[in-house]
Amino acid sequence: MVAALALLLLAAVPARANNNTNSEESKDGSSGRPQFRFLRQDEDWSKFVAGSDPFDPLKRISLNDDGSVWLSIGGRAEGRVESWKNFAFGAPDDDDTFVLSRVLLHGDLHLGEHFRLFAEGKTAQSTERDLPGGRRTLDMDTLALQQLFAETPLEFSEENELVLRGGRQMISLGRQRLISPLPWGNTLRTWDGLRGDLTTGDWVTTALAASFVPVDKTEPNTPDRDQLLFGLYAHRDGDAPGRGTELYWLANTRGDITVNGSTGDARRHTLGTRLWHRMDSGMDVEFEGAGQVGTVGDADVLAGFATLELGYRPESSWDHRWFLGLDWASGDNRAGGDVQTFDQLYPLGHAYLGYMDYIGRQNIVGANAGISWWPVPRCELRAAVHSFWLESLDDALYNAGGGVLRAPGNFSTHHVGYEFDLLARRPLGRHWNGYAGYSHFFSGGALEDSGPSRDADFFYLGLGFTF
Repeated sequence: MVAALALLLLAAVPARANNNTNSEESKDGSSGRPQFRFLRQDEDWSKFVAGSDPFDPLKRISLNDDGSVWLSIGGRAEGRVESWKNFAFGAPDDDDTFVLSRVLLHGDLHLGEHFRLFAEGKTAQSTERDLPGGRRTLDMDTLALQQLFAETPLEFSEENELVLRGGRQMISLGRQRLISPLPWGNTLRTWDGLRGDLTTGDWVTTALAASFVPVDKTEPNTPDRDQLLFGLYAHRDGDAPGRGTELYWLANTRGDITVNGSTGDARRHTLGTRLWHRMDSGMDVEFEGAGQVGTVGDADVLAGFATLELGYRPESSWDHRWFLGLDWASGDNRAGGDVQTFDQLYPLGHAYLGYMDYIGRQNIVGANAGISWWPVPRCELRAAVHSFWLESLDDALYNAGGGVLRAPGNFSTHHVGYEFDLLARRPLGRHWNGYAGYSHFFSGGALEDSGPSRDADFFYLGLGFTF
């Protein structure tokens, strides 16, 4: 009942009238106002003229007479209440309600058109969390440097430009199925390294060479040189909106790991593509898939994943979209020896495999269906149901972080269970946004075979402020 009331409240609260966040002239007279983005370095305030918003004076502060040297200051504060029942399917201490909070503050300094310095600090906190794992590195990171990088563009012609970036930075590629800064995680993800974005005609190709930076909850975060990420990611928009192509090669290393009985340093190469196409009929289709080769110790790797989503957004008096999706990620066919378990890299599984984050993109087959409805512009109500099966009974069931949720050896059936998700989100004016959701997991035979298997419930309510 509480979840339903929260969802209805978010849908019913009217947004403030002055809510224009595009690059056209706003109703208060300001111009060039970019939309706030999750990765704040992607915002361009270079042509902004302040209006009546109280935070406008912070967005383009001229530091010399001609305005070629300027500074933009911004930030975001967010709080989320999470309430769990049977978090670990009925294990001890798996009911709790707690609060997560996160504050980020950044400065974006431009020294003319050819040099930029971006710095962002963070603190992420959690009240006492009486669930397995306690206050995890996903939940808590006190006074951390989230990003600090220098950037310079090199323009070769009107259609050819290379932007070089070096330092600590968050990385988001494509639909974030493999590489994501993990916006749902309270402490986020970041990397130390180099990035180059080359624009050549219709293609933008990103080159990466970076080390992952794990969270230390109370000490400064330092890069892990055993977790390297490098590769190429190419993106091209199609000849019409809603169409495009991506091609990528990503290589990563992990030190001294075990995958279903195979142990050692891991080195993998992931080669994949993503294609999407929206049709005039209101139908849309998206496919993404990749193959993976490499080694884990002395064992060879041969793995892969594929996902397909079909959507239909009809012309109607109520704006809505139906969707149907299929997911597959390979699992290992026997313990020890060569490895067929897909490595999901650094994903945003939350958006694709259920909001409860029980299921990871490893040794899994999934199907989902649902509907998104926009009762008013920019307000979304979404309902979805997922069904999950183990791809192989001889491999583990993995969670959204790639950890083992249930070890192999006891499975007699492939079916893991069903998850039902309900979500509402909307902006509450230019600076505020709110969201709420409820999820329920119906346990299947694979969970019953391997341990506690009570159905689980998850409710959350969040509010964010951005300037």
